[in-house]
Amino acid sequence: MAVGIFKSEAGRARLEGWYERFLGRVRVPVERREVPTSRGPSHLLLAGDPQNPPLVILHGALASAAHVLPELSLLSQRFRLIVPDLPGQSPRGIQRRFPLRDDSLGGWLLELLDALGVGQFTLAGISWGGFVARQAASIAPGRVRQLILLVPAGIVSGPPWPGLTKIAIPMALYRMSPTPARLRRFVEPLFSTWDDDWAQYMGDAIRDFVLDLRIPPLVSDADLRRLSMPTLVVAADADVSFPGERLLARVRPLVPNVETELLANCRHSPPTTPEFRRWLTGRIATFIDAHPVRDHEPASTQLRGRSSG
Repeated sequence: MAVGIFKSEAGRARLEGWYERFLGRVRVPVERREVPTSRGPSHLLLAGDPQNPPLVILHGALASAAHVLPELSLLSQRFRLIVPDLPGQSPRGIQRRFPLRDDSLGGWLLELLDALGVGQFTLAGISWGGFVARQAASIAPGRVRQLILLVPAGIVSGPPWPGLTKIAIPMALYRMSPTPARLRRFVEPLFSTWDDDWAQYMGDAIRDFVLDLRIPPLVSDADLRRLSMPTLVVAADADVSFPGERLLARVRPLVPNVETELLANCRHSPPTTPEFRRWLTGRIATFIDAHPVRDHEPASTQLRGRSSG
């Protein structure tokens, strides 16, 4: 019997177990918080000195704050990392799906940051999280100091045939009859490097979540032009979902102050290796340093919410 966004209580427990397993990969101190919002209690992870400038990081679909924080935790040496669990896309997020054709997700994020006492902030979004980040930046461009979009959803779409044959059909076959060979066929077109934990998690996620098959709508030219803050867009040349060259060709003439980076020999999920983590965190830090903002406000994380275990 379905339980919220999960197919069963056993599925919920299994995915929450994976959350803890990925959180165990983080090698820096992490705080957990649950913050009340008008849309429901919102869970997030925090890392780094509260007096450092705030950097908000949004994870991809069917993942979580615990999945993305190990990949970018090196940034906690310089920034206060604020990593929310996205509604409807995380074992720890709000357990319902929001509309995609209005500003609901971006509005939720801004309300959450209001509750944290965060004024201006740097915002980074990955895949589905890139869709939410872009939406929030279009709503409130004056609050976002710098915007970083890594293989973001909602800007371009990939050709339907490769998406069907490389992702949709292998996913359906694995859900019907899971085997190691079918799991590999499903995961390999998405991931640039093989990681057993990520692969097994994705196999469980597509079977334990009630899947949200909606595709984020493509952003309008007008909303892209509204992104007046310094913006870094990182795309992947072998991304089936959001082809890298097509993505960069769209943002370059529309986003006023954009830098772009095309990752070579890279699928939708970039490498999960120490070398790539160092490169990506260095690239993000260099971009932020190149576009300083005067009189930054420290990230206030003395929350009105409560700690969660």
